Amino acid sequence: MATAADATPPNYRQAKAVKKFDESKMGVKGLSDSGITSIPAFFVHPPHTLSDLKLTSKTAGSLPVIDLAGLESADCRRTTINQVKEAAKTWGFFQVVNHGVPVAILDDTIRAVRAFHDEPRDVKAKYYKREEGRGVMYASNNDLYRAEAASWHDSLQAWMGPEPLPPEELPEVCRHQVEAWDGHARGVAEKVMELLSEGLGLERGRFKELTFSESRVFVGHCYPYCPEPDRTMGITPHTDPGIVTVLLQNRIKGLQVKRGGEWVEVSPVHGGLIINVGDFLQIVSNGEYKSVQHRVVANSEKEPRISIVMFFNLSKWRGSGHYGPLPELLSPERPAIYRDFTAQQFLDNFYSKGLDSKSFIEKIQIQN
Repeated sequence: MATAADATPPNYRQAKAVKKFDESKMGVKGLSDSGITSIPAFFVHPPHTLSDLKLTSKTAGSLPVIDLAGLESADCRRTTINQVKEAAKTWGFFQVVNHGVPVAILDDTIRAVRAFHDEPRDVKAKYYKREEGRGVMYASNNDLYRAEAASWHDSLQAWMGPEPLPPEELPEVCRHQVEAWDGHARGVAEKVMELLSEGLGLERGRFKELTFSESRVFVGHCYPYCPEPDRTMGITPHTDPGIVTVLLQNRIKGLQVKRGGEWVEVSPVHGGLIINVGDFLQIVSNGEYKSVQHRVVANSEKEPRISIVMFFNLSKWRGSGHYGPLPELLSPERPAIYRDFTAQQFLDNFYSKGLDSKSFIEKIQIQN
């Protein structure tokens, strides 16, 4: 005979479990540290997400590694511009070395973000909330209530610009490092944006003039040990919405990039930073640069994977309130392949759903 509990619809039971987990403020790190041997049902992903989990390409090559040393030399700069342009067109991702940030600073930033995630639950709970868009927010899964299934990660987020974030809002254990990283990551992003701009035939400072590096969000992800990594994801396949992303990570693998229909595992280069093209840059470049799908597999290592992401986007929209491909890149021979859109349409698309791949670009593509 069915009991009342048995008769409860699965979706309702799952919604209750998600709410209970969220209100506990323990995060995935808390679950992992508790010693569980199986993951809660709402973390289990459907077969269509997990079907190619172990299918990584052996033939698609590895992420391009680009040396940013010697950019003052005209010949060297020309070579580097071509390398960046080719990587942004064909991969949408590349690693940079000799970018100007000392390895000691990279390591200290990773250590500080891990120190935050290692703090006791009651310390982290002070920052646990779901108010995206300003201040500081610690939470497990931005899209916890929007996604088909939860993923195995927690995140510390800080909106660093265009309005400066008061330092005292940042957790004390990583305050200095997050503040400093904002400046370092912005310096690297602006250096790369100059090369990307020149790769399109534009002036070196055009992207900075368009405020492409002013809106900045810092995200410190923690992917703790997962007892059942074959049943969930670290982060589901998606593209980034902005101009460019600068990524710093520790030695634990997990990031995979889609290329030619196959997933390519990214091996971290110690001292290197990963750059990827966002949807906004694909649109403003009129499809010259590609924003590609990427994902993170759940962590099977006992050591947590730490990933520090800085998202860059523009802060000033055109006077009309619309944006689209840059007019100077268009011609009768190369017409716009995307229609203009508003800031509200862009934000609504991002915040109204779980992470997915390229839905906004597909929505605004002009069909021939």
